[in-house]
Amino acid sequence: MNRSSVVVIVPAAGAGKRMGGVRKQFRILGGAPVIVQTLRALTRCKDVDAIVVATPAGDSADWLEAGLRVSATVSGGGTRQESVARAMAVLPPEAGIVLVHDAVRPFIETQAVSAVIAAARTAGAAALAAPAVDTMRYGSGGLFNAAVSRSGLYLMQTPQGFRRRVLEEAMAAAESVETDEVALVQRMNHPVTIVPGCRSNIKITTQEDWEWAATQWPCWEARQQ
Repeated sequence: MNRSSVVVIVPAAGAGKRMGGVRKQFRILGGAPVIVQTLRALTRCKDVDAIVVATPAGDSADWLEAGLRVSATVSGGGTRQESVARAMAVLPPEAGIVLVHDAVRPFIETQAVSAVIAAARTAGAAALAAPAVDTMRYGSGGLFNAAVSRSGLYLMQTPQGFRRRVLEEAMAAAESVETDEVALVQRMNHPVTIVPGCRSNIKITTQEDWEWAATQWPCWEARQQ
């Protein structure tokens, strides 16, 4: 790898609590586990040099296939943050840019990965996000409360990319568990650049997401050929 090489960390140790305990990253989509489809998408990006996957404890990773740019697997932790930290520990010295991408976002476009890499090189921190378009309201007790302005609101996506030093410092300074790496970096008062995302880059989390993904996959797969 070159000094400024790019490594993508894929935390894949989730237990699938929001899908009834089913590890959604290993459900079959288009003839292969979702995580394999995600790794294929990342491998198609020529700007990605290597991938490190944080797998569930005890997983043999026998689902990995030839041709993927997976350079290492590690046993993931109890949280995303811990899994990313374990993956960071095995990064090669040459890795200058680190991306983190959800294992269950197989619909990621190659150009979007490249755009995050470019923005991370320039600004130190960047992430995909899609502008909120639906009307949003607070709610409690089964009733709607006040509406929330969509202006300036974004739906966070991955990959999220950073200069290695920026992410290392943010993780070392973390005093609590955050939902993503952007939150960790923001706690260091480091600006994070918005890279426009696509609404189809969904995180397959619920059964409804799964049904949508299964319906859309044939068209998506055909476009990648």
